[in-house]
Amino acid sequence: MTPVGILAVSHYAPERVLTNKDLEKTLDTTDEWIRSRTGIEERRVASDEETTASLGTVAACRVLEKAGCAAEELDLVIVATMTPDSILPAMACKIQANIEAVNAGAFDVSIACSGFAYALSVGAGYVASGMARKVLVVGSDVMTRVMDWTNRGTCVLFGDGAGACLLGEVAPGYGLLAQEMGSDGRGAEHLKIPAGAGAQPADRKGLVQKDFTLQMNGREVFRFAVQVMGNSAVAAAKKAGIEAEDIDLFIPHQANNRIIEAAAKRLGVPKERVFVNVNRYGNTSCASIPLALSEAVEQGRIKEGDKVVLVGFGGGLAWGALVFHWGGVPGN
Repeated sequence: MTPVGILAVSHYAPERVLTNKDLEKTLDTTDEWIRSRTGIEERRVASDEETTASLGTVAACRVLEKAGCAAEELDLVIVATMTPDSILPAMACKIQANIEAVNAGAFDVSIACSGFAYALSVGAGYVASGMARKVLVVGSDVMTRVMDWTNRGTCVLFGDGAGACLLGEVAPGYGLLAQEMGSDGRGAEHLKIPAGAGAQPADRKGLVQKDFTLQMNGREVFRFAVQVMGNSAVAAAKKAGIEAEDIDLFIPHQANNRIIEAAAKRLGVPKERVFVNVNRYGNTSCASIPLALSEAVEQGRIKEGDKVVLVGFGGGLAWGALVFHWGGVPGN
């Protein structure tokens, strides 16, 4: 099997910032209430002209530039999203066209906030098996478009953004060491957007009932997340043959500070080795992990030879964790 790793990573966040103080003007909430329960201080909101595809396109262009890779070199484009611009076409096809990746196949992964972890896993499989040499993986979501802005239990949590990774062959011993994926569909009702597809098409009733917005059983999702984030990260680390002290940086899905803290404790990683940016972006769903990974690299938190653990969870209910030995990129 070809050793496969992340050759480059980048991100894009919309310019508009929506603070907790801004939300105080329209919701029965306070900055202190939001911070104490989630750790979130602000989030980004896409402009009227921006979409999931446009955010993802910017992140994709940036990562190709960083890697010095022409779009024509890509064999595959995979996009993880839960807020596509439309049911058809796939966002991967739109981004593939936008960046002129004329030789690449394209498809979407839809598994909510776990999407980027799954997309990375699938993309890595293509490279490892020799079916592809360069794979672009994009996570992009405009979560603010599916919020009920009268529900303080959900709308304060989410923001918009995009991130992208370029996967390719790395030196032996580097790259993806292990992964752990799973799902428990019995909890599907706890996190959902009921309307807008085949089972409940667009109609006036759905609009009145706000079935086109995200609905969440916060208590059950929190209970699930606290357990599965830590357990899946531990399982992936065990498969990789590493211990907690070997993990140089833990990058969890940025959903909630309390969930992140619980996962880090279960994994046995101290606070200084956990990357957190949920305070500035909120939960950006499929963009969460690549956005955090990109900022960690920019800040020098990850260096050649580091062991990095990524983990996500979300609707499905589903989860995914991956362990990377960072570096080994040809020419670096």
